Amino acid sequence: MSALTITRLGHHGDGVAEGPVFVPRTLPGEVVEGEIEAGRLAAPRIITPSPERIRPPCPHYRACGGCALQHAREDFVTHWKESVITQALAAQGLEAEFRPPHISPLGSRRRATFAGRRLKTGALVGFHGRASDVISPVPDCLILHPDLTEALPLLEEVTVMTASRKGVLSLALTRSETGLDLAISGGKPLDGPLQAELGRWAGQARLARLSYDSEVIALAARPYHQFGRAQVTPTPGAFLQATREAETAMQEATRAAAGGASRIVDLFAGCGTFSLPLAEAAEVHAVEGDAAMLAALDAGWRHATGLKRVTHEARDLFRRPLLPEELNRFDAAVIDPPRAGAEAQAELLAQSRVPRVAALSCNPVTFARDAKRLSQGGYRLEWVQLIDQFRFSPHVELAALFTR
Repeated sequence: MSALTITRLGHHGDGVAEGPVFVPRTLPGEVVEGEIEAGRLAAPRIITPSPERIRPPCPHYRACGGCALQHAREDFVTHWKESVITQALAAQGLEAEFRPPHISPLGSRRRATFAGRRLKTGALVGFHGRASDVISPVPDCLILHPDLTEALPLLEEVTVMTASRKGVLSLALTRSETGLDLAISGGKPLDGPLQAELGRWAGQARLARLSYDSEVIALAARPYHQFGRAQVTPTPGAFLQATREAETAMQEATRAAAGGASRIVDLFAGCGTFSLPLAEAAEVHAVEGDAAMLAALDAGWRHATGLKRVTHEARDLFRRPLLPEELNRFDAAVIDPPRAGAEAQAELLAQSRVPRVAALSCNPVTFARDAKRLSQGGYRLEWVQLIDQFRFSPHVELAALFTR
């Protein structure tokens, strides 16, 4: 049995003691003890608790792996997440002012992917435990929108219908403006009888849309999302910001960063989360590698009123980023890459004459790497803003403005 003092939090939210030894669900300054195995103290006993420690508000916190920081005060978590951004920037020799953070409210998570396992009697649906294959039911989850929580019995029903006895289903559930949109994968092969059964079940469950391994099985109502003045229906399981509130905060940050630009290029545009609201005041060229997502963006633009011209281009920005001469046609650029960042595109942006760059990121480390390259090319990082739509998790997202 070893006693340890937690000195800091790691990027996954675990406490870190000298060694290093990683200790889950602990806070800096706490003294803990327990058995250390392979550099980890998995079941700590708290000897001296931190004044930042609180009682976790969710009854599922101990078993569920969805949250990692419910045992800390909210202002502590916000400060820690901002410090993660600060440290990532400092490692690249950069610093920036912070705009006030956005914290999504409880009960606002509009999309989630559940695991479903068929049992001898019934089914088990929930989230995986931390670093575990065990599925933890979450009927009283504080994070999920109530519409998702109320649908959990429906997910149990469809798990019984579609899961094999040994497999685990992936159940991607999204709350749209017209109802719930469910995308199932990992189930039994889809034959005629199963397809018919699923069609009947989707009607009884009053789903807006049901898809199975990306094939639409039932469509009662077009499951759209409002991006400014446009209504967009993403493909089944397509990327969407986790909360509407965070999406709005990102759109406002992007609009502020773009300034009075009249021509904007949106890199990694997805379904148009930023392109379409920005088109209220500027012409936008949307670039995205997924042609289906661009088709959804284009359909949303064509059916909207009061928007300026939006063009689009299917292009792999990792392999074929926009060149400086292509970028120089625009007054501002928006860039929202995946976790890997956009090293190749940042290199060419740094060589361009685009006056303003609105950046969004879900990975402070790759953001800071790309920010350094922009800085070396003559851009200044004006501000960053924490966007916390994954409350109680170590996930850190941000918006930022660069000016030349």
